[in-house]
Amino acid sequence: MNRRIIEVVAAVIFDGTKIWATKRGSGNMAGKWEFPGGKIEAGETHQQALKREIMEELGIIISIDTFLLTIEYDYPEFHLIMHCYECKILFGAPRLLIHSSAKWVSLQELDIIDWLPADIQVVDYLQKRLL
Repeated sequence: MNRRIIEVVAAVIFDGTKIWATKRGSGNMAGKWEFPGGKIEAGETHQQALKREIMEELGIIISIDTFLLTIEYDYPEFHLIMHCYECKILFGAPRLLIHSSAKWVSLQELDIIDWLPADIQVVDYLQKRLL
């Protein structure tokens, strides 16, 4: 069986030592936490997709500072390829346009949140790199 491949970008948005975490509001993974972002559309670069997705989801303009890592994860329904970037807010205050909740968390608090499985790998990476 050929699994569907979904390629996405994710923003690890920093404000000093805090990181922005968002809670999914709908779908079969509702209630789980994730780094905001979404699917790359045809013809978009990772940076274009990430800036568009963050504007759509949070209503803010971000700077994309550093590529962090790419995660590949097999969910039951699809294979996910997620490219993660360190970002900062350039303009605006985050609003919940599609998520049910969001909060700033410290590196030490990251592992007490109920993350989506692929995002757990990002948390592990951040804690190893930054703690």
